[in-house]
Order: sequence, then structure tokens, then C-alpha cells
Amino acid sequence: MSRVVTIAPLDAVGFAPFGDVIDTGGAPDKTINQGLCGRYHDRATLDFGDGRAGVSLFQAEPRALPLSLDMRELHPDGSQCFVPMSMHAFLVIVAPDNDGAPGTPLAFETAPGQAVNFHRGTWHGVLTPLHAPGLFAVFDRIGEGANLQEHWFDPPSIVRRGGKSDDRFPPRPTAAGTAGAGCARGAGILPRHAGVRDRVVQCRRAHWCRGPRRLRDLLSRGGR
Repeated sequence: MSRVVTIAPLDAVGFAPFGDVIDTGGAPDKTINQGLCGRYHDRATLDFGDGRAGVSLFQAEPRALPLSLDMRELHPDGSQCFVPMSMHAFLVIVAPDNDGAPGTPLAFETAPGQAVNFHRGTWHGVLTPLHAPGLFAVFDRIGEGANLQEHWFDPPSIVRRGGKSDDRFPPRPTAAGTAGAGCARGAGILPRHAGVRDRVVQCRRAHWCRGPRRLRDLLSRGGR
């Protein structure tokens, strides 16, 4: 029987055994450029056994939930940092090491604007955007040798959201990642007393919502 992995919101404490969460939470560490730019300084630890640090671009196809998870990988010779180039959430899957094999997987969903850095030797899933365009800047090791180990599973695990969320309609992140910025009430499309299903109009705990376009579609079908 397949193991079900429930997605949790990404936070620095829960992710700490596996890597760094990179975001602009709190005040910047310093202000530069004549006071016009906040610098959030040194937010991730890049670690390479040999070779050098390189910058690449990854263009990944968006995935749908629930997700079938049949492989985890690690990079023994270097850390790997993924920085999304759009304000969209993506899925992050990690697992502790269990005598050279990945243990029980954990799944996190980022908030818009968050990036992650996997520590060297961390078991993780492949890059998994949930929205187009799926474009990421990647900072990792460039050098000789096979810096990759893969572990395949049969049967695969199933990764999905918990609670009453409908995986067929992943939440649409707002540009600023703040509650109400893109929801129906915030955009003035629906009055507070409108009788549309709660799963559609409520902002999720990570301050995402399903957005005006989805609401218009539902209203055109009578709220079904």
C-alpha cells in the first residue's frame, strides 16, 4: 500500500535538518544603494566538496496534485539552492537518511517568494513547481564526477494536501503572498454574505486563495 504524505507549509524550523529557507521575513539586515534597497544578508550555506559554485536555469513542467512520488535523490558533493523566478509556490520534498537510503519523506509547500537550499547529502525530490512558468535559478556544484545518487520506490508514495482542500484546484498564490490580496472579497467581486462554497472563498492558512478567475468560473455555473 502506498504511503500518504501530507503537505505542510514551509517554515525554517521544520526544514532546518535538511537545508535553509530563504525569504525576506523581517527587516533587512542592512540598507544599501542610498537607502533604496534592503539586503537580506547571507541566507544560505553553500557547501561544495570540490569543483566550484555555478549558476544555472531550470525550466520545469508544473505538476498536479496528488503527486506520485517514486524517487528521491541526493548530491553527495554539494549543496543545491533553488530560487523561483516568479511569485508562485512550489513543492519541496525531503527525507532523512536511513543507513544510506531515504527515510520517511516530508513534503512542504512554499509561500510565494520563498526559496530553498538543500544541504549537501540531503535526500530530496526533484524540482516540483505547481504553477507555470516553472523557471528557477539554481546554485550548485559544477565539477567532475557523478554528484548524484537516486533511490527508487515501488509502490510510490502519494503526496497531497490535507484537510478539506481539493487537490484538483491548487491554491493560486497572490503576488505579495498576503491574505486577501487576490481573493474575491479583497477584489470586490463577492459580498461577504455571498453563498459560494467555503473552500473557494476562504484564504488558506498560508495566505493564498483561489483567485477571482476561479470564482467567476464557479459563479457562472451557479456556485457548483
